[in-house]
Amino acid sequence: MTVTRFAPSPTGYIHVGNLRTALMNYLIARKTGGSFILRLDDTDRERSKQEYIDGLKADLEWLGLTWDRLEQQSLRLDRYAEVADGLRESGALYEVFETPTELDLKRKKLLNMGRPPVYDRAGLALSAAEKDRLRAERDGYWRFRLDQDRTEWADGILGEVSIDTASVSDPVLIRADGQVLYTFASSVDDVDMGITHVVRGADHVTNTATQIQIMRAMGGTPPAFAHHSLLTGPQGEGLSKRLGTLSIRDLRARGVAKEALLSLMARLGSSQPVELMMSLDEIAEGFDLAQFGAAPTKFDAEDLWPLTRARNHALPFETVRDRVLALGVPAETAERFWRVASQNITTLDDLGPWWALCRDGAEPVVAAEDAAFVAEAMALLPAPPFGETTWADWTAAVKAATGRKGKALFMPLRLAVTGQAQGPDMAELMPLLRRVRAKA
Repeated sequence: MTVTRFAPSPTGYIHVGNLRTALMNYLIARKTGGSFILRLDDTDRERSKQEYIDGLKADLEWLGLTWDRLEQQSLRLDRYAEVADGLRESGALYEVFETPTELDLKRKKLLNMGRPPVYDRAGLALSAAEKDRLRAERDGYWRFRLDQDRTEWADGILGEVSIDTASVSDPVLIRADGQVLYTFASSVDDVDMGITHVVRGADHVTNTATQIQIMRAMGGTPPAFAHHSLLTGPQGEGLSKRLGTLSIRDLRARGVAKEALLSLMARLGSSQPVELMMSLDEIAEGFDLAQFGAAPTKFDAEDLWPLTRARNHALPFETVRDRVLALGVPAETAERFWRVASQNITTLDDLGPWWALCRDGAEPVVAAEDAAFVAEAMALLPAPPFGETTWADWTAAVKAATGRKGKALFMPLRLAVTGQAQGPDMAELMPLLRRVRAKA
């Protein structure tokens, strides 16, 4: 059975980059009838917070990305210790003692010699007595001994990948304070939980080579890996400084529709055109990992608004009934109001101003050259309530009285009644208006 996972660190709110990873893994599982695991990478005790755990769960639930299992790395520390002991016994995990300053000096020396700044494995040469002496001065930490050969895999997006691990430093897996780091915990979890497919960002490619070796060292089988392109801004700029403003919770608060987010993220960076899809089943049906490329992918939050607008235009009244009634729209008027206003909104929050216009009237906009015409027209407008033929009857009367026609007739009247040059069909809108300020 296909088993995928989304493994965020609860050190902040999830953003569009996280969503892309979560969605791809979710769709792979759902398309094959597999299992999708939400796994909290919360071994960083200082930065992981419950509010972020609650927030990412709420964001995923709002999007419909429900998980089959919830796992939490902070509850698996005993298992990591058990695997670490096994790796120590096999010689794959070795203790080192260099301080950050000492490591920095080593790196600078290698660079000055024109050599890659790869850790020199000095820890392997330490005798038992030397280790005891160093432990008396400082806490040791643990590195994984890489096979200094090429690590290769068939990547689901990048194709054949080959990493020369001789050019990579042996990674630190356990810090001096005992904290298990991501590279190790994730490898243990992927093996233990039977993960079959992992989709993540291209910035993890080198890390994947390391994790494949860790999994093999502990007797496990690595999953199939795929590395999607990284997102940039619309001009190709990095998104790192903007991701805080592109969190799912903030986009939701701004009125972005979940269908818009999901539709864009499911196709962004692929050869398939972005189009609005109204359900995850529809998105899953057309999802194909092979359609994605490796080149950096431009993301523009402005692309979410046309999709949000199209989604809201397509919503049936029953799905928004409670929201419309909450505005104070009378029940007998609510469906008509939705039919008229829905085609003139981007977000559902835009309904409020349209109902305020219907209820209270709009501030009229009257050009100086149209003032006398509008005054004459308003004298011909009957008092509310308006009916189905009010707009046609009124404009016919104004045309007969003033001789105006076409745009010169209709536009000044629209501006006087609604204060806007664009909007709903006036014949549809008039029966909803309770007041026209220009007439008053």
